[in-house]
Amino acid sequence: MPLERNRNALLAFSQMKDTTVFLLLSLITLFIRFPFFFRDYVDRDESTFILLGQSWVDGFLPYTQLWDLKPPLTFAFFAAIISIFGKSFVAIRFAGVVLVAITAFFTYKIALTLVSKKASVFIGIICVVLLSLFGSLQGVMSEHICMAFFVPSIYLLLSKNSSFSIFLSGILVGATVMVKLNMAFPILFLGLFLCFESIFTNKKTSFVQVVLFGTGAITVILATVTPYFLNDITYTWWESVILAPLEYTEARRYSVFKLAPIFVITAVFLFYAHKSKNLDFKNRNIQLLLITIIGVLFSFAKGGRINGHYLIQLHPMLLILVGVVVSNLITVHKPKIPTYLAVIGLLIPAESYLEYVNVINNKIEKGTIFNGEGFSAPQFILENQLETKNVLFFEYHIGYWNLGTLPPTTASTHPSNICRDELFTFFKNPRKKSIEELKFIMEELQPKTVVIRKGKRILDKKEVEENQYIDNYLAQHYTLFATVDNAIILQRL
Repeated sequence: MPLERNRNALLAFSQMKDTTVFLLLSLITLFIRFPFFFRDYVDRDESTFILLGQSWVDGFLPYTQLWDLKPPLTFAFFAAIISIFGKSFVAIRFAGVVLVAITAFFTYKIALTLVSKKASVFIGIICVVLLSLFGSLQGVMSEHICMAFFVPSIYLLLSKNSSFSIFLSGILVGATVMVKLNMAFPILFLGLFLCFESIFTNKKTSFVQVVLFGTGAITVILATVTPYFLNDITYTWWESVILAPLEYTEARRYSVFKLAPIFVITAVFLFYAHKSKNLDFKNRNIQLLLITIIGVLFSFAKGGRINGHYLIQLHPMLLILVGVVVSNLITVHKPKIPTYLAVIGLLIPAESYLEYVNVINNKIEKGTIFNGEGFSAPQFILENQLETKNVLFFEYHIGYWNLGTLPPTTASTHPSNICRDELFTFFKNPRKKSIEELKFIMEELQPKTVVIRKGKRILDKKEVEENQYIDNYLAQHYTLFATVDNAIILQRL
């Protein structure tokens, strides 16, 4: 009887249509991410992307009114959602569900070329989990956007051989790099692999198709330049999209010890896979996945830093290879899978369960499912008729969007950018040092309302001079007006 149940379960997996798999992955993604639809922000970067998207909707190209260190298609994604749905957190977060579902589905499709459908479905589900939990991944990050382009482009290279498919793959990688510039490295490595394949082997990619791949990528890049060219500000694009990230990677680097773990883990895994012969490194599909992994890791090393959400760029490809190895081990050793693993699996989205509870409690206590100081602080400011135009958010800067106002200066679009003075030259900031920027904001613009976070240092701990200045200035010229949850609202004396 148990054997019959296992056979039926396996048959059910093998007969699943792709549409069913996509629906399954979408529903799992929605369940995990849904309670975070109503939070003000999960990561401050998302808030910045929303502000620049709104600025674009208002008629200002990225880098002309507000500024951040990302290529323009990141902001175009948010601008498109805002232009269609208005100021809707639900629409933005639902778009995040779509992005993750697309990435997971094409991860499943690539895995299907290497392992069984059952294993591929599990790989897709694990991809959803890795792109949605553990850290600040419940918001919509630029990595979510770029991988929804990049993973389908890999699938087209692996499974399709028509010239149109290769060109479309090029279009997708062009979009990828115009969302995350560091993805230029894995894309370059892919291009070199295709060139080598077309010239020195008898495999299926022709040199004409390589040219089409490159043409597709360049087409998208040029399309992002076009509006700047038409407005005679092409150099603004060049400075902000190309030069500024290069400067940033040189100025803000982690120590080798902080970078090492992911490199060591990946190397150990690949070494084991090679020695145990659980990965066929002569298989073209595995070669392409391996090249993209090496390209992403190279971009991390070149960039000199790895934040948790950066790993979204690595997870799908590495997960497929891990899935192949695990699937082969299970096939050979046929271990008995303990029942308690299913219970552990149900406990994995604990963050989501807790957030469901948080949403319910917020509805009971405050009468709204939307929660977080990015909502409550602006609402308090409006209800108490405080200054909304001349306001400064050192924290919860999504509050600008909820108040319908702008940051006081271009450098303060993202609060941490105030102290990234190596970038000031790229958006023509009149001040050259972060301390000068702070003094200009506080002493000349003199914001009437300032919002900070209770119990948290205002600026990064490395910014000693700037922290001393802002702490002293606020103590002398501002008074506590109210504390709203964890938001401290100060009023100028």
